[in-house]
Amino acid sequence: MRRWELTVELDPRRELPVFLQLARAVEDDVRRGRLKPGDPLPGTRALAESLGVNRNTVVAAYGELVAQGIAWTRTGGGTFIADPPAELVAPAPPAVDQPTYELAPPLHPPLLGSSPAPGMLLMARGVPDVRLLPARALAVAFRRAMGRQGRVLLTYADPCGHARLRAELATMLSRTRGLLTSQDGILITRGSEQGIDLAARMLLSPGDVVAVEAFGFPPAWSALQLAGARLLPVPLDGDGLDVAALERLLPHKRLRAVFVTPHHQFPTTTVMSPERRERLARLALQHGFAIIEDDYDHEFHYEGKPLLPIAAGPGRANVIYVGSLSNLLAPGLSTGFVVAPPPVLERLVNLRAASDAQGDAAVECAIAELFEDGEQLRHVRRMRRIYAQRRDALAAALRRHLGSALEFRVPDGGMGMWLRVDDSIDVAAWARAAEREGVSFRDSRAYDFFHRAQPFLRLGFTFHDEAELEEAVRRMARALARMRAPQIAAAAPKRRQTR
Repeated sequence: MRRWELTVELDPRRELPVFLQLARAVEDDVRRGRLKPGDPLPGTRALAESLGVNRNTVVAAYGELVAQGIAWTRTGGGTFIADPPAELVAPAPPAVDQPTYELAPPLHPPLLGSSPAPGMLLMARGVPDVRLLPARALAVAFRRAMGRQGRVLLTYADPCGHARLRAELATMLSRTRGLLTSQDGILITRGSEQGIDLAARMLLSPGDVVAVEAFGFPPAWSALQLAGARLLPVPLDGDGLDVAALERLLPHKRLRAVFVTPHHQFPTTTVMSPERRERLARLALQHGFAIIEDDYDHEFHYEGKPLLPIAAGPGRANVIYVGSLSNLLAPGLSTGFVVAPPPVLERLVNLRAASDAQGDAAVECAIAELFEDGEQLRHVRRMRRIYAQRRDALAAALRRHLGSALEFRVPDGGMGMWLRVDDSIDVAAWARAAEREGVSFRDSRAYDFFHRAQPFLRLGFTFHDEAELEEAVRRMARALARMRAPQIAAAAPKRRQTR
């Protein structure tokens, strides 16, 4: 067992002998809970050396602790904290000091909470299945990158991100998303959330108004609020953000920015029509506001061809385009990117350098190796095929086990499914009951700007395989049946008693 150094302040000028000062210090740490039963004390020689006292002083202090029942010794095995005497057991845990300075207003709660219970099926997570990660190829790429440039990768790096990855992203974005950019027009970030945060801090001053989707992505709302924004929710319909409703607000509100997820809108999965994209881009130029476009899962489109981003059209100088590689690989790799016009990108890079100049050059270089080898493209194609199968498996399981309780449209793309729940069902109560059955999902309050209870929920289908999705829906159905049982019993007519 590791024996850490014991930090103790001793003063030879005090009347109390030094060995008793040391014994009292250990006793105080036991009383405070800093030292717990079974904790080893440092060896007498090592502690004497670190404290600058004679070893006999430490031996005497340990003898005092043993005599009081605070410590015990094992022959040839050291000294350990004993179960404390009753008088040393604190009646209650010590109070935690509270700050006296004013805290910022509370933000929207995060979507990811604490670690789930073992065996819990997590339908709330629209994130990639890390079991599909080409871990061996990534490990080979990492070793190769370190072998070629290890010394360079582990020193200070370009705050824009590794040049090889930026070059590969420029090619990918040009060929698959229609973005005319070069590696000099791309900033690598630690996930899309950092890209949104940098854009918010570059654009906003306290009190600036930012329009957001009324059902949306709470981490993005938090990033905007931290930069001082006043958020203005705009309604959605079957074609995504209601741009006409936004336009009606413009004479009354001076917008600084609009945050949108036009491709597979989060959380509803609706796709913003080309006409609305064009109209929103024109409004941005006419009224001088920025568009922060979060295109977090562009590759996962299963039916037909995906629409090009707003940033890909002509006259889109007001668009700051944010993307992610985390959904293509694994959230833990946390790699994203931003594409913006040169003066905007320069400001973003300066902000990045002020708070996170180093980045993660080693990981970025390894991912660049995956692109260069063609492994990344093969992996994306494989995931797209698998996720389409999982989407269809979830839809079939929902129809089979939950029938009329849910209405939904199978989405053309994305990583989740948006469902309308029958009005007779309390969705929040259903979610609580489902937790007890071993499946986790969220009702619409997690995504609604005002945290209102509405008859909707979102289910992710990429995190689990087909068998797990089938079991998850079975558990949801079981939870719903148990929740409804008392209602059915109460509504049933009472039988006549017969003699």
